[in-house]
Amino acid sequence: MAAAGTISLLLAGAAIISGVAYILATYGAAPWLRYTLKPLTTLLILALALSFTNPISPLYRTLIAIGIAFSLAGDIFLMLPQNTFVFGLVSFLIAHLFYIFAYRSVSGFHFTWWLALPYLLYGFFMIYLLWPHVGDLRIPVIIYAAVLMIMGWQAAEQWWQVRDTSMLLAMIGAMLFILSDTTLALNKFRAPVPQRDLIIMSTYYSAQFLIAWSVYRFPR
Repeated sequence: MAAAGTISLLLAGAAIISGVAYILATYGAAPWLRYTLKPLTTLLILALALSFTNPISPLYRTLIAIGIAFSLAGDIFLMLPQNTFVFGLVSFLIAHLFYIFAYRSVSGFHFTWWLALPYLLYGFFMIYLLWPHVGDLRIPVIIYAAVLMIMGWQAAEQWWQVRDTSMLLAMIGAMLFILSDTTLALNKFRAPVPQRDLIIMSTYYSAQFLIAWSVYRFPR
């Protein structure tokens, strides 16, 4: 158990260092360094999720790991010089579906209207802002936004039901994911966002890191 804990801490530290290095590399570093550090950071976060020997459940760990793996594919698609944005969108869509499955595996599906309402309103607001600018991607954007909001909502539902540290991390991670994707969408479809790389990647890596760490079963 001690060795597994040490490995997890080492992977966490490596992921943080790699993520910070990638963000710094976006400010004019050689392309090969950015292309290496971006997927490396997500790969280290995936390894972190798999390293916990005392997970909430083996199923939860597996589903979260699959979600991070699809996120890794999305990272790669989004950084390719070719126009592979749709492939990246689909990869992250699938990742969010696995995160939803993971959250539901904790205590089932729940509906609390006042928890669902903020995510519903936020989703409609974002679609309203993006609608005139997304062109042929309107349907994919609607689907993605809906799944993203459900992912965040169900993380909040699980925390409200079980009130433990793992689900608190998952809920905060989901919120940061929404913030990251919001910034990315506004930057891509509406207008350049100042310090976009810093905002998008710091919130994205923090989100994935917290979601990965939610696998760990914290002592009560």
